Amino acid sequence: MAVEEEGLRVFQSVKIKIGEAKNLPTYPGPNKMRDCYCTVNLDQEEVFRTKIVEKSLCPFYGEDFYCEIPRSFRHLSFYVFDRDVFRRDSIIGKVAIRKEDLPKYHNRDTWFQLQHVDADSEVQGKVHLELRLSEVITDSGIVCHKLATRILECQGLPIVNGQCDPYATVTLAGPYRSEAKKTKVKKKTNNPQFDEVFYFEVTRPCSYSRKSHFDFEEEDVDKLEIRVDLWNASNLKFGDEFLGELRIPLKVLRQCSPYEAWYFLQPRDNGSKSLKPGDLGSLRLNVVYTEDHVFSSDYYGPLRDLLLRSADVEPVSASAAHILGEVCREKQEAAVPLVRLLLHYGRVVPFICAIASAEVRRTQDPNTIFRGNSLTSKCIDETMKLAGMQYLHDTLKPTIEEICQSHKSCEIDPVRLKEHESLESNMENLRQYVDRIFNVITKSGVSCPTVMCDIFFSLREAAAKRFQDDLDVRYTAVSSFIFLRFFAPAILSPNLFQLTPHHTDPQTSRTLTLVSKTIQTLGSLSKSKSASFKESYMAAFYEFFNEQKYADAVKNFLDLISSSGRRDPKSVQQPILLKEGFMIKRAQGRKRFGMKNFKKRWFRLTNHEFTYQKNKGDPPLCSIPIENILAVETLEEESFKMKNMFQVIQPERALYIQANNCVEAKAWIDILTKVSQCNQKRLTVYHPSAYLNGHWLCCRASSDTATGCTPCTGGLPANIQLDIDGDRETERISSLFSLYMSRLEKMQEACGSRSVYDGPEQEEYSTFIIDDPQETYKTLRQVIAGVGALEQEHAQYKRDKFKKTKYGSQEHPIGDKSFQSYIRQQSEIPTHTM
Repeated sequence: MAVEEEGLRVFQSVKIKIGEAKNLPTYPGPNKMRDCYCTVNLDQEEVFRTKIVEKSLCPFYGEDFYCEIPRSFRHLSFYVFDRDVFRRDSIIGKVAIRKEDLPKYHNRDTWFQLQHVDADSEVQGKVHLELRLSEVITDSGIVCHKLATRILECQGLPIVNGQCDPYATVTLAGPYRSEAKKTKVKKKTNNPQFDEVFYFEVTRPCSYSRKSHFDFEEEDVDKLEIRVDLWNASNLKFGDEFLGELRIPLKVLRQCSPYEAWYFLQPRDNGSKSLKPGDLGSLRLNVVYTEDHVFSSDYYGPLRDLLLRSADVEPVSASAAHILGEVCREKQEAAVPLVRLLLHYGRVVPFICAIASAEVRRTQDPNTIFRGNSLTSKCIDETMKLAGMQYLHDTLKPTIEEICQSHKSCEIDPVRLKEHESLESNMENLRQYVDRIFNVITKSGVSCPTVMCDIFFSLREAAAKRFQDDLDVRYTAVSSFIFLRFFAPAILSPNLFQLTPHHTDPQTSRTLTLVSKTIQTLGSLSKSKSASFKESYMAAFYEFFNEQKYADAVKNFLDLISSSGRRDPKSVQQPILLKEGFMIKRAQGRKRFGMKNFKKRWFRLTNHEFTYQKNKGDPPLCSIPIENILAVETLEEESFKMKNMFQVIQPERALYIQANNCVEAKAWIDILTKVSQCNQKRLTVYHPSAYLNGHWLCCRASSDTATGCTPCTGGLPANIQLDIDGDRETERISSLFSLYMSRLEKMQEACGSRSVYDGPEQEEYSTFIIDDPQETYKTLRQVIAGVGALEQEHAQYKRDKFKKTKYGSQEHPIGDKSFQSYIRQQSEIPTHTM
């Protein structure tokens, strides 16, 4: 979901590795240890929570989190909590990184000091204010200067203890005066509409004259300011909670009256200054924040067409896609957007076939085939992650969950055995787990996605043709991907493949490591399998599997998944679990006199139906067939004064649902929209607000069957597994070419050098694969021209936006440090470069 700007879509995403915390303060009790977890928050909205690490002051989390960010934000925050069984969990401290500072820490492991959390550290939101200075003539002919302060609205105020009932105090303050007034309390909203005006007498009365009404006494006005404080009206005995303030000197009225602007709320002047920052411990994080500015599709035509033709270029090393892999510092950088773009346009299989065939021709030893981190390997890895994730889940998840829940001991290293454990018993436990996972993998061939089968077919054929004397190479070429790079890593680290919600505990992690090693060796079909293990205990354990039936099962599986053109109609007919989790729903009114209240329910979505039940595993209370979903859209917050709501529209009624946070709401809307995209009766218009008290809140129509008043949002691809924006991926590829422009130019030099000089090559040119210098040079010239044209468009867009943007607008309130930084950057750019 992109944030729309004029003529541009802005996509935001963040990938986070939460490493560990250290030196947390001791618990004020006898054991001094804490049970800690960490949350990830957009401003103050929690979007992710780690597992709880018990009894530690240096908890290790080792968890990864990725999300698309569907809204604007100011801070990416991390809170460390101490779990309390009897009371509300207490906050130990937090790390808050301003959005504009995220590039400083891009993809670097960084230790952050935890900061104290109080009302001032939690300030967020913005205020819309208008000031007007006017002259008032009294009945006796005396002139007074009066200030009208109008507080219109606030947006994005923090929610305190689950509620927000805000009000504002407006104070005219100076050295010798302080006059305060207060708005009404607005219940249950963090976007209050106040629209209240307060009048203050600014200057002492004087004889009326025709002088400008700005010509008042300097000493009074220069020292006066308007202060607006936001508070949350609390029922607690501790009093109302501070939400933020802003201070405006009346000098601003010299330039403009009336004066109207948006302001970001700020902490109090003395907020948190007396607290020591270093006594709460620290948190290790790795943050990768990405922001893609994407134009309409026609801007990307030349570069996109060049990339999509890559599979047809002879030789393939002269293609734009292959050149991207050559100039990027890491092949993975190039593979991610490249595979997504080619998958979106159905060109990934021919491209991977072409680069795989070229790599096989360069390989001298069949034992090293596809073992390096080449562009081919990285592209196949990425394709398997995208196209094969559902297949992976269907195959492994039930057994992985059982291993995590049963906690059977499987340690077979005699040195690591605990006193009460039996080596024979542990070996039997491990053997049973390996057998179960081996069987589900080797029997899953019919479910392997077609795109993966087509790629494996091309690998098999290319390897068999290149090494005709090696009868096993047709198997090892495929097994090196499906076992070594797909199943084995998923078993080893199931949380990275969403097979488990969190990093597994040490005992389970050890079990999965042993299972993964054995499965990897079984799949490799190596001649001397016992020699594959460095550890003697693994070689001894592997004797259980030295039977021909295991090798035959692997070969049958590999034969099946590398057969081109295989299709499995049952894969569509069988229900596939797409998403599940707790959300809050409003009663649909199916019973005429039933109460329309809100209840927490377990929701479950498959490719057949959308259901909810009281708890996970209970029989469904309601089932909505996918063909009955006419639209899935967000629901305006004002409908029920609740955030993160969306609606699933059916022929007779709409189901209103509240997700846990904005990221979860986006994920549910996206997957529900994708799975219902092909429904013939999908709506083109809908009601963005609810039907309450006899009318629709959005258009005031009285009939509950009235046609919608707002166009439905744009459709998404019907493919359940893939949601790819081709323009966004082309923009990312263009950004990579731009980042490595010096390498592109160096590659051009290398092409020229090879064309005119046939002697020893310069070392700086030898890193490039250039099979046809003239064809490669031609493609490089087209790439540089296409990237240059896009760079010019971005530069022009920034100049136009800079001219139009007003500091103090709703989009860029006063106090927006990222915009202030942008202004400084623009002012430093020489005119001729613009």
